[in-house]
Amino acid sequence: MTPQDMGARIVRYGDLQPCKTAFIDAHTPGSDQKENFTIIGGGVSESPDQHVHIEIPHGFNIGAAGQVPKCRNSLHDHRTAEAFFVLSGRWRFFWGRWGTAGEVVLEEGDIFNIPTGIFRGFENIGTDYGMIMAILGGDDAGGGVMWAPQVIKDAADHGLVLAENGKLYDSRKDEALPDGTNPMPLMSDAELARRGEPTTRQIIPNFVARYWDLVAYADKEPVQVIGETGVLRDKPGFEVNFITRAGASDIKQSHERPSVLMPVKGHWNVAWDGGAVTLAPGDTMSVPERLDHTILPSMTGQAALYQITGTGDPAGLTWQG
Repeated sequence: MTPQDMGARIVRYGDLQPCKTAFIDAHTPGSDQKENFTIIGGGVSESPDQHVHIEIPHGFNIGAAGQVPKCRNSLHDHRTAEAFFVLSGRWRFFWGRWGTAGEVVLEEGDIFNIPTGIFRGFENIGTDYGMIMAILGGDDAGGGVMWAPQVIKDAADHGLVLAENGKLYDSRKDEALPDGTNPMPLMSDAELARRGEPTTRQIIPNFVARYWDLVAYADKEPVQVIGETGVLRDKPGFEVNFITRAGASDIKQSHERPSVLMPVKGHWNVAWDGGAVTLAPGDTMSVPERLDHTILPSMTGQAALYQITGTGDPAGLTWQG
């Protein structure tokens, strides 16, 4: 494969195209400065303004959220897996019907594999613009987002209505629901009762992995972070491995499904017969299936990288309260 062919499978951090109207809370104070990015796959955006960088199906989606300090993402759930790792900044994740069941603060490099069946949200509690990278299960990311009822109500008060077809209509732009199209119904009391309310002590040991712990685990070889035998044991439709300078190898590797490389620290050289490329933190690279390649740090200093590969498993763990 030529470098030109591979160029279409690389998204540089500086080339990411944000969407500020991706979701229902785009006008809600406190959430109206979010930037959402769809890097690989169709994503879960509710807006036609969302740019998709790589449309090749991988069995999972890669996205990102960029937020200024004190900006938050409203409470929601997905039908498939959702995992985040922090690229930059300091982030508070919270969950539960009202966002008060529990919380965890993540630093750069930390990863959170969030179970389905609970409302979750997050906010940038750092002092600068921050970015978190998202992995969503499935090629269609579960058909959208399920919002806590109060989020839908707040959005309507600020001019945004979500239709039952999953599309947003903005009264500030003189948009209205088409004839025969109803608003997205609020979850019933029975549906809400099935949402999990796990405590912080229940979530952190089983669903959160800290960057520096992973660095220690990966001192001799890559460590599986999310997977059947991972630090976080789950089968969400993808596996996540963590590679450091100490665990990197010049042995060629390949996979039966496309894989994705996402550096967290340092610069990484990816080489294959016919070409090579250097990746920096924030870059995303899609590696074709069955392509022999090597992944090695290209400079001195700290270096760490997440590698995601699809497995075809179903949604992953659902919280059982």
